[in-house]
Amino acid sequence: MSDTLLSVKGVETYYSNIRALAGVDVEVKKGEIVCLIGANGAGKSTLMMTICGSPQARTGTVIFDGEDITHQPTHLIARRRIAQSPEGRRIFPRMTVYENLQMGASLDNLKYFNEDVEKIYTLFPRLKERQSQRGGTLSGGEQQMLSIGRALMARPKLLLLDEPSLGLAPLIVKQIFDAIKVLNKEQGLTVFLVEQNAFAALKLSDRGYVMVNGQVTMSGSGKELLANPEVRAAYLEGGRH
Repeated sequence: MSDTLLSVKGVETYYSNIRALAGVDVEVKKGEIVCLIGANGAGKSTLMMTICGSPQARTGTVIFDGEDITHQPTHLIARRRIAQSPEGRRIFPRMTVYENLQMGASLDNLKYFNEDVEKIYTLFPRLKERQSQRGGTLSGGEQQMLSIGRALMARPKLLLLDEPSLGLAPLIVKQIFDAIKVLNKEQGLTVFLVEQNAFAALKLSDRGYVMVNGQVTMSGSGKELLANPEVRAAYLEGGRH
């Protein structure tokens, strides 16, 4: 049986007539942390959204856990236990922390609800302190924790994280990345991470891909890409957070 959880092959995605992804190949194996780095506008978030079915790939395939999900609607893809913490967090600002976590829970796993909430509170103690507070009143870092927590409530096989460190202070970034490491090492969660903070992402990841103008131009282990002169010059010089 294959240990590949996610396989993206030859994917092209368009916004009307504008090609955003130009034949992308990416693979994520079970139990890995894999990151995708690249400049703003390179197509990283588009790949994340294409995996989730909105927009759908015009050509190529997206295979998840042995099944072709390329043309499946987003709600069915989510039921296959792919959960996303999107760029910009997108929590429900008028709902409390606890209500946001309720919104993330899978209807198939409600018997685990209380146990799962406690796991989120153990991972992010700040959320427990704020559980009755409205999401919109939280700090940026707390909102990011909540966004990740809400995604985890679905008990995902694959967690997609889109720019989790965006706009956050270095200390909070460290807390977020430490939590991702715990989820991976202690709970065996597979993580696919899009991140502009290339140094932190590559340090955390087993493997990484570099995207330029909708194409993957380079791939390798996190260590290999950290040491690569081209990657260092483009994404790492002066960028250590």
